[in-house]
Amino acid sequence: MLTASDLEINVLEFRQRSFQFDRLATFEAEEYAVFSRTETESESQFRPRLLRLHLVVPLSWVVLDEANDSLRIARDGITAPPHLIEMVIEVGAEPPTFKEQGIEWARTSGPGLVHYYGPADRSDRLFSPEGHVALGV
Repeated sequence: MLTASDLEINVLEFRQRSFQFDRLATFEAEEYAVFSRTETESESQFRPRLLRLHLVVPLSWVVLDEANDSLRIARDGITAPPHLIEMVIEVGAEPPTFKEQGIEWARTSGPGLVHYYGPADRSDRLFSPEGHVALGV
């Protein structure tokens, strides 16, 4: 399992975006790595607004992909999925549930143009008010 210092010096690739490590947090007896990213809402808008994206991943799923110098997500915690290059979809155009790196994910939105990504099977609990407090998002 990776340490906080391993997470701090590498970026995690998710949805064709790079996320920076924020913190480790424990929720319902499981340790999670919380990553974040800030990006513009849409380059095509006259005055794009800033979006804040938070990605919550069980720490045991995060692996170091040494060949690509990045962190990846592997449900088994061992096998990094192949590095795929796909088109980037604007956050607002993404479906609320999707499959990424062989795992079902859910995206929810919060106030102030904040979006949260987490495993679909846990997203209701992770992004409940109690989950937000425990995760610091």
